[in-house]
Amino acid sequence: MEPLREVSGRAIPFGRKNVDTDVIIPAKWLKTITRDGLGRGAFESLREDPANLFDSPEYTGSPILIAGDNFGCGSSREHAAWALLDLGIKAVIAPSFSDIFSSNAFKNGILTVVLPQDAIDRLMTVARTDPIAIDLEQQSVTTPFQDRFRFEIDAFRKHCLLDGLDEVGLTLSRDSAITTYEKHAAAAMPWLAQTA
Repeated sequence: MEPLREVSGRAIPFGRKNVDTDVIIPAKWLKTITRDGLGRGAFESLREDPANLFDSPEYTGSPILIAGDNFGCGSSREHAAWALLDLGIKAVIAPSFSDIFSSNAFKNGILTVVLPQDAIDRLMTVARTDPIAIDLEQQSVTTPFQDRFRFEIDAFRKHCLLDGLDEVGLTLSRDSAITTYEKHAAAAMPWLAQTA
């Protein structure tokens, strides 16, 4: 997982409430054996409309998605986070998220920012014409118009995102402690270290 400190650029002013994981990535895309290419299926039903925001040249490559309340509700499919990543989304800003989606996003390096509805409304307006910046270290979202919105984030999640640590990375970061434990355990209980 890549470290995430700042995310800036155009934001997709989506704003829709109660977007479930089946809207984010339809079930037919769950048969794949790789994460690559899931961005093509992201928001597929909405992208059938030629005027959709996701295929608009104005928002191509946007790393931020602004959504409505209860984003990511529905099933627990991790493919939703994978599809957003493949679409280029590094952060989602919304008034609230499904717990499972928020956890899956975090485990895949996507920052979920919870802000009140009035802040979302302001960011939706700004996103139509100007970029937005998210600073994870400062826990703030800013605009070129001096707007500054502070957000809360769990300290452990913040640490992992800043250092690019997924579950495997966290385990590897404890390599010396694990090795020391295994040596002590082998010395104290040699029967466990025997091989067949």
